Amino acid sequence: MYSKKKRSWVKHLDFTIIDIACMLLALFIAYLWRFEWSFDSDIPVDVDLYIRMAIALVLIDIFTIFFTESYSGILRRNKYQELRSTVIHCFIVFGVYLIYMYATKQSVLYSRQLLFTYFILSVIFEYFARVLWKRLIRRQKLLDKNKAEMLVVAEASTVERCLEEIAHNKFTDFKVTGVVVVDVEMKDQTIQGIPVVANADDFLEYVRTHVVDEVYIDGNTRASSEALANTLVELGVTVHISLVHTNFMMPNMVLENYASYVVLTTSMHIASTRQLFLKRAMDIIGSIVGLIITFIAFIVFAPIIKATSPGPIFYKSVRIGKNGRRFKFYKFRSMYVDADKRKQELMEKNEMDGNMFKMENDPRITPVGHVMRKYSIDELPQFFNVLKGDMSLVGTRPPTEDEYEMYKYHHKARLAFRPGLTGMWQISGRSDITDFEEVVKYDTEYIANWSLGLDIKILFKTVAVVLSGKGSK
Repeated sequence: MYSKKKRSWVKHLDFTIIDIACMLLALFIAYLWRFEWSFDSDIPVDVDLYIRMAIALVLIDIFTIFFTESYSGILRRNKYQELRSTVIHCFIVFGVYLIYMYATKQSVLYSRQLLFTYFILSVIFEYFARVLWKRLIRRQKLLDKNKAEMLVVAEASTVERCLEEIAHNKFTDFKVTGVVVVDVEMKDQTIQGIPVVANADDFLEYVRTHVVDEVYIDGNTRASSEALANTLVELGVTVHISLVHTNFMMPNMVLENYASYVVLTTSMHIASTRQLFLKRAMDIIGSIVGLIITFIAFIVFAPIIKATSPGPIFYKSVRIGKNGRRFKFYKFRSMYVDADKRKQELMEKNEMDGNMFKMENDPRITPVGHVMRKYSIDELPQFFNVLKGDMSLVGTRPPTEDEYEMYKYHHKARLAFRPGLTGMWQISGRSDITDFEEVVKYDTEYIANWSLGLDIKILFKTVAVVLSGKGSK
């Protein structure tokens, strides 16, 4: 899944909030300077007049940002360019308010000293706040460990140019972690400090077994760019194709600029920033509520788990998350401590056709574990994974490491989304489904058709399924 880059004024909501805060602070200090600190204490003050002024300035500021794109290229501006931009922005906001003030015949009610003190202070505060915030953003981008990991696919004749344009910009939302040269054997070499990780023959295998979020394909790479892009999308990878000599159609397309390249971006699903923000907000709120329930369950079940089976209360394992990322996964322990070792002995009784293990009356499950599993109580600690951001409330269930190693190419598509506590296939039969290909089908269908409404629908159905205890093993 790919998060479409923000292209509206909402992209710089942080600068909007900072500017408004500075503007209100400037007005507040100007007000104190003019009236509270004045030697003439007999001046009557209409406080409501200046409260209305503050509200009007906020509204004018928002409209100014919306229509003038005040923050376009703000991270690339130097200090002198930023000073010029700040003065222009503050002048427009102040000028519009002066026009409003004179048009409504309220100018005689205001202190001239306060108005011009406010204007000067707003320029000073906004300028220094912008400069400091940009410095923090740039530093954070340099240290950001959550950037999308990208591979560049190119021919030997164009790879140097591609990397010069794409790989060395420090303030992008992605980082180039490898190069694939398709027409010359250069594996294990480095180009401009970036390793050549694969060739044309083992490229797809590398994608299957490593963390790869996005792939950039140079348009001159090969005649079969369309087939390669479609294959990568089936693996759940987001693909960017240089639009040189491309004349084909693919689903979920969006034109974007990567450095000086215009690329056609395609993915299984392209979500807006607003959608992903609301999904994450729903995850945080839901996980906080879930952790309260988890604490109550801990008080009830922790002593029983200890009494019925010696060992830890929580079960921890490494699971595979979005696009192959590994994370520590938490559950209430519902099995005996040697369960992982005994799994190989029971593989011949596996009722799942494919890369999952399910078994009726699994002997590794403790007596209380059967109760916890029936009502999914053992899953409650995963709300901590949701709060951390490793998982979401709704997504695709994360596989174990040994299951992941057996994945075929198209299986990795189910990892294109952040894993979830529940998902499409859980409400469609849970453990009653015995074919892993059907699980993949449900998961890829969920990713391709994802919406907030679908998440809410799945959550409500999950509650009904869990309370009934249907399909659990």
